[in-house]
Amino acid sequence: MGGPSRHPWLSRYVPVLPRPAEAGRGLGKRGLWPASTGWDMLVVRNTVVGPFAENTLLVGDGETGEAILIDPGGTGGTGSPGGDLERTLLMREPGAFRIARIFLTHGHIDHVAGCAEAKGRLGVPCQIHRGDAAWLDAIPQQAEMFGFEGARERPDIDHFHEDGETFTLGEHEGRIIHTPGHSRGSCCLFFEKARILFAGDTLFAGSVGRTDLPGGDFEALERSIREKLFPLGDDVRFFPGHGPSATLGDERSQNPFVGEVARRGRFV
Repeated sequence: MGGPSRHPWLSRYVPVLPRPAEAGRGLGKRGLWPASTGWDMLVVRNTVVGPFAENTLLVGDGETGEAILIDPGGTGGTGSPGGDLERTLLMREPGAFRIARIFLTHGHIDHVAGCAEAKGRLGVPCQIHRGDAAWLDAIPQQAEMFGFEGARERPDIDHFHEDGETFTLGEHEGRIIHTPGHSRGSCCLFFEKARILFAGDTLFAGSVGRTDLPGGDFEALERSIREKLFPLGDDVRFFPGHGPSATLGDERSQNPFVGEVARRGRFV
């Protein structure tokens, strides 16, 4: 994977997942994590898409086959064999998972560029927090600014979720946690029984999301992580929007921005 890389959506230097063409070189064919990882019969798969190496994730219930697609990013609109959407949909196998909804952690282009196309192909509802609706309205401008060819269409949103909402995924319950800071509407998705969290760009292994874009607020981000995520438990494994997974316990103690090491440093 090489050394740390500068990433436009992270606050500073952290390791970044391999680009799609590099996936599989000593790693899982769909990125850094194994092609299928189970936590108490929840299956988590990822594929790395787009120019910012964003993690598009599928989480499925191993008993019922029901699944959620999280943050279908990529270049959008390719429709070509081996393109971002085709690789995303390949995550349904093995297991013939049935994607029942699309969950957007926030509205930045690298997380939503492929959403309209994915929604059209799958015919499933899509949801996001209302605080990031303006980012979706600005998809054409975002695409032009950040070089996302073909990503011009705003996905239709079927539901604006709110903090504390829950929904079922097979035998599991997912709870939405509003974590403003990276953007006003940033949200995480927590499965308590399986002890896994999908963190979007709120928290990374060894870093946090950038806060210098419109709607960003570092103090809000810090509160979101310390008051809403860390209390979930040190054993919770989280899957971020970029880079490898980690545990909340590791970040609570060692994260240089929001961990205990950061607090100690302020008083040295």
